[in-house]
Amino acid sequence: MRPDTSPAARALITMEAIQDQPGVTADRLAARLGVSSRAVRRYVDILRQADIPVESVRGPAGGYRLGRGTRLPPLVFSSAEALGLVMAVLDGHHQAADPDDAVGAAVGKLLRAMPQHVADQADVVRRTAAAAPDRGAARPDPATTVALVRARSEGRCVTVRYRSESGREFATEVEPWAVVVRHGRWYLLCCSTRSGSVRAYRVDRILAADPSARGFDLPADLDPVAALEEHLASGWEHPVEVLVEAALADLARLPRTLGRLEPAGDGRTRLTGSTSNLADYARDLTTIRAPFVVVGGPGLREAMADLVRHLAATVADASGGAAHTGDAEDDADRRRPPDRRAPEAEHA
Repeated sequence: MRPDTSPAARALITMEAIQDQPGVTADRLAARLGVSSRAVRRYVDILRQADIPVESVRGPAGGYRLGRGTRLPPLVFSSAEALGLVMAVLDGHHQAADPDDAVGAAVGKLLRAMPQHVADQADVVRRTAAAAPDRGAARPDPATTVALVRARSEGRCVTVRYRSESGREFATEVEPWAVVVRHGRWYLLCCSTRSGSVRAYRVDRILAADPSARGFDLPADLDPVAALEEHLASGWEHPVEVLVEAALADLARLPRTLGRLEPAGDGRTRLTGSTSNLADYARDLTTIRAPFVVVGGPGLREAMADLVRHLAATVADASGGAAHTGDAEDDADRRRPPDRRAPEAEHA
């Protein structure tokens, strides 16, 4: 800290350090700021006199932290934090520069509240970056999302009124295990209180979510993302089984929506699942970077044979149009695993 810095500026720098590291002790603050512990306590007193609630806790786990109060303490962002915030918003919500959009307006307010030298880069990115719209994304009603998340945090069941892709409406009581965002779509991973089976509903198709008096406990060691993806891979009309000539650890990047992976011995891995679209499933299997054999599911074997014939036909005539010869890894990185099955995933 420069010796010519004013006491008010020193106090704000102290506040920023406490905000970045809640629970930091006076001695560690002093070492970070290059001042004495006595000076740190003086700066904390200045903040408190300005009605900024700085709490102190004694003991081995004690230190300073910003508490809750009637006034909102100033938020201090670095240029990198401001830019990261805008980039994250653009990645998931493409109208970050639209003042008529709720998220865009909120980001604009945050940037206007920051010093110009902090906000400049982030504001340029917000106004000039072109984000391709995700046509598969579906943004749910915020009030419905809040109701589901609150019920989950309070351990209360909810009665959801749902409209399926076909337009059928129904109501059912569920245990709301988690809200999962996957490829631009929001899902409610839940358990039916009537049947005890796992369900996954698209939040944008939930018309109402009313909490009930019934409580519930989350399953032990629940991994919401893995549970959702495994659920999306099961219960469809065409069962499949594939034997891959690769170890389980080598298939970590394979989408879980293809099915369940388990060791099959001799360094091989067994993939079992189901699908309602055999042609798309066959295309997805081509992303596996190892030899494999379809050992279960005659429909899938036929779909793979059709795909092989189609690919062979595209290169059979060398005098025809040039086939795409781009980097295979680049193509794989650009392909996003689609939600090729029923998007609301109502099955058990």
